[in-house]
Amino acid sequence: MESWFKLEERGTKVSTEIMAGITTFLTMVYIVIVNPAVLHIAGMDFDGVFMATILASALATLIMGIFANYPIAIAPGMGMNAYFSYSVVLAGGHSWQVALGAVFLTGIIFLLLSLTKFRYILIDSIPTSLKHAITAGIGLFISFIGLQNAKIVIASPATLVTLGNLAEPITLMTIIGLVISLVLMVYRVQGALFVGMLITSVIAYYKGMLVLPDSLYMLPHGLENTAWQMNVSGVFEQGLYAVVFTFLLITLFDTTGTMLGVAEQAGLLKDGKFPRVRGALLADAVGTTVGAALGTSPTSAYVESSSGVAVGGRTGLTAVVTAILLLITLFFAPIAKILASIPAVTAPALIIVGFFMMGGLRSIDWNDLEEAFPAFLIVIAMPLTYSIATGIGVGFIVYPILKVLRGKSRTVHPILYIFAILFFIQLGFFSH
Repeated sequence: MESWFKLEERGTKVSTEIMAGITTFLTMVYIVIVNPAVLHIAGMDFDGVFMATILASALATLIMGIFANYPIAIAPGMGMNAYFSYSVVLAGGHSWQVALGAVFLTGIIFLLLSLTKFRYILIDSIPTSLKHAITAGIGLFISFIGLQNAKIVIASPATLVTLGNLAEPITLMTIIGLVISLVLMVYRVQGALFVGMLITSVIAYYKGMLVLPDSLYMLPHGLENTAWQMNVSGVFEQGLYAVVFTFLLITLFDTTGTMLGVAEQAGLLKDGKFPRVRGALLADAVGTTVGAALGTSPTSAYVESSSGVAVGGRTGLTAVVTAILLLITLFFAPIAKILASIPAVTAPALIIVGFFMMGGLRSIDWNDLEEAFPAFLIVIAMPLTYSIATGIGVGFIVYPILKVLRGKSRTVHPILYIFAILFFIQLGFFSH
């Protein structure tokens, strides 16, 4: 084991790696509750998505640990699951089977890109300001969804949105849960989001808002309701090319950026380069492809992996431990289901994760109108149009236009012009 994971070479030991794996697990396990809850809104079976989420995450994380030897965990990405349910299915009017088909195609394309250098060209073609804006926009979008689920923000005929009734039980409980999670995070409690969910659930139970299931554990079941249900042909019949592109774009640079950040924190970069990047990207590509086949939204490298690195995780053994713990949660579907049934438990996680995703805004030069305004449009358009793809499209169209008008057309990557034309056709002439 020590030789395979190169523990001595990286200055770590088995006990340290195990503790790091446990830490990473605790900080990311909230996803096995939140992801099924979000996809269930699209009409998917909760138990099936619960199993698919865990199996896809465990498989991808094992590949990351064993073959790429990085302490990085992979699971369905927050934001992409919201895009799946709220934009593609609910707002777009497409079935969840077709949406899974789009995810499957995304995974196949990601697999092919992971084997070529075109992945770098694609990532490099997107200006840094727009990359930060996309991540921030997704963060604002899922925070908005969290606020809506908790009825902190509600629909209004006069102003479209307005403040809800904060005295309503679920709304008040969400605020309490949000405060609890924030206090835990301020005091740097490991797994603060998950612990916050548990504490909020206990309070909800004593308030009579939560009824415990007959059994807290159960043999895994329900996968037959989601596995191999994807409708790939429907993607082409309904022209969901922008959906596939959106999934692919976000997965590519979100995963790459997270991996680079965690690897840098762990001191694993060599001369600024990311060794064994192909294996690392293949892990995520396999997770997305298999996840679609089983019944879940695209996977992504988890920034929560940095918590494991912070306590000493330096090798893939950390990821292996995390994957094993994820598999153990397969037997606790009743707990996940009861926690996900109350918006007050899941909404704080959506709001807080969205907040963290907006951190990249500080890296945008807001004094440079050509860079900042397209970024601003992306961020504001995502929640207001209820579509991540529309937000990206608006920014990708406006950015090259401003550069051309300023006589800086050569500073724009040729691929971005292609993206702008495709989005202009999509937004202008097709349903979105």
